[in-house]
Formats: sequence, C-alpha cells, structure tokens
Amino acid sequence: MEAGIVGLPNVGKSTLFNALTSSEGAQSANYPFCTIEPNEGIVTVPDFRLDKIARYIPPEKVIPAIIKLVDIAGIVKGASEGEGLGNRFLSHIREVDAILQVVRCFEDEDVTHVTGAVDPLTDIEIIETELLLADIQTLENSLPKSERAARGGDKDAILRVEVSKRCLEHAEREQPLRTLEFNQDEVPVVRGLGLLTAKPVLYIANVDEDDLTGSGPLVERVREHAGTGGAPVVPVCARFESELVTLDAGDRAEMLEAVGLTEPALSAVARATYKTLGLQSYFTAGEKEVRAWTIPIGATAPQGAGVIHTDFERGFIRCEVYRLEDLEEHENEKEIRSAGKLRVEGKDYVMQDGDICHFLFNV
Repeated sequence: MEAGIVGLPNVGKSTLFNALTSSEGAQSANYPFCTIEPNEGIVTVPDFRLDKIARYIPPEKVIPAIIKLVDIAGIVKGASEGEGLGNRFLSHIREVDAILQVVRCFEDEDVTHVTGAVDPLTDIEIIETELLLADIQTLENSLPKSERAARGGDKDAILRVEVSKRCLEHAEREQPLRTLEFNQDEVPVVRGLGLLTAKPVLYIANVDEDDLTGSGPLVERVREHAGTGGAPVVPVCARFESELVTLDAGDRAEMLEAVGLTEPALSAVARATYKTLGLQSYFTAGEKEVRAWTIPIGATAPQGAGVIHTDFERGFIRCEVYRLEDLEEHENEKEIRSAGKLRVEGKDYVMQDGDICHFLFNV
C-alpha cells in the first residue's frame, strides 16, 4: 500500500518528501524530479519495540516495516476541470491508498503563497473541493453505464448503482466520502470507482522553526477542522527536518536535544501514515533477524503468515503467539513457554498489533 503527499504549490511537499526519503533507512526510487511525474520513495516505520525484542533475542539484523510514499505535484484551483494539468495529477492521487495533505502553517515573505495569504483552512478547502468535484464527475460519468447493466438484472451493477447514488448525494452536499459508512459488500465497490475523497487523510502541518511542536494558532485551526472528520494531524517543520537528516547520529541527537525534541518529527509522520493506511505490525524473532511484518488491521493468522510466504498461508496449521510484555517479564521464549504465556492460536485468530509469532505449517 502507498500514500500520496498532496497540497497546493509552495507548501513544502517536496521538502518533506526529500527529508523522509533521505532519512536513515529510506530509499528513493530512480524517478526523475520534475513538475509532472510523481516521485516515489520507500520509508521505514520507526518502532521502538524492535529494539526491545532485539535486547532479549539478539539477531544478526533488525528489519523494520516500510511504506511507499508518492510525492504528487501541487494541485491548483480548477484542477478538476483540467487546470494546471489537473486531470493528470488527480489520476496519480487515484492510485494511492491514503492522502497526506501538507498544509502551510508558517509565514515567510520569501516564499510566495499561491492564494496570496497563509490560511491553512483555505488550503484544505481548495484541495477538498477539487477532489469532491472530481468524484462528482466520476460518479456522473459512470452511473449511466451501471444503470444500463442493472436493468438487465446484474446484481453487481444493482449494488454499484445504489452505492454510486448514495455517494453522489453525499458529495453534492460537499461532504467527503470518507465520512460515509460502507458495509463489507460496498467497500470493494467504492474502491473500484476510484473515489478520491473516500481515501483516508492525514494532515501534515508544515510549521516554522519557532513552533516545532505545533502549538501555534494556525496548527490549532487545522486540528479543529481535522477533528470533525476524525483525521490525525502531525506538525512538522520540513525545513528543520531536511537539515536534521544531513547530520550524523551524534549531531542529530544533540540538535534534537537543543530544541527539546526526543525524536525527529519524520518518525511521527511515518507511524501516523502507517496507521492511516490501516496497517499494523507483527514480529518474528530469531538469531538471524528480528523483523516487523506489515498486515492490514483485522488480518487473520493465516493471512499474516501469508505475508512471509504464500505456502505459510496455504498450509497453515497454527500460530504460537506472545507479547513484548511477556518477553520483558521472562526474558526468553523458553521461560515464556514454561510460564504458560505462549498462546496457541488457530485459523480464526485475528492478529493483534505487536504480536510476536511462530507459524507452523505443512504443504
């Protein structure tokens, strides 16, 4: 799964993306940096639990979870009608699973704002409006074809018509589709329609260097808006973070301490993105590696095993599970087993974030 970084021009999107994909453990794909094609990068998800597991089960290497980010060129007002190559940019957003909207929350006379004034809520409204208009256009274009198929008794088409009409009414009320609830049968329909405002959103408030914790009034306005839709907000000073990633570990720690931070804000962005994508991690631990494996929230034990290898899912027998707290209390797996804390779970077990697992399978 991947997340797309969007926003108006000159809000700090590319600075943030470059910092994220230049951070330790990140890898940037070999895509040309230009104003049209998106840039792509792989970013690690910092997780303190990995280091704690490795203290008790020392491995040759520690492998964190990763996420894919896409830096999409700036959207302008009128993008839904093709302004600023808008259709092309909107198609790039359609391909991602979540939206990271960078919102400018700093004043700088040397950095021109596209609307002429710094107002994060106006920025959010412009982006939201363009995505809503694009969704309305998508629904209006697809609905007649679905209605024709539905008249022939096609059950999938009948469901598609019902879902499309409900989505269209909601979008025309200027409400993003992520605020609508869909049942298990409807979710694949919505996903198949490629509706932009149905995607989960994380707001990244790009702040000034004198407001690294995001306590200023501009960020508070973003938090108030985001709270109405249950969206998270992460404050980041993209300029500060881009300087931070160029330092070695010692200087980086010293610089963080000097400004009163315990970790780079990029770490919080990566974790929040992971959660926004609906992902969680389970761990495997042994002498060769301690590793975080990425699974969707709600995945069953066989599905979790299948992330390692499809044979594990196909021949799944059972899963042995314990928690980090068990490891911290008993210090090794042998003592965990002796204490009766090593649980045996079957095919119906729903994986929990932070499970440490051994899978037994037969093919």
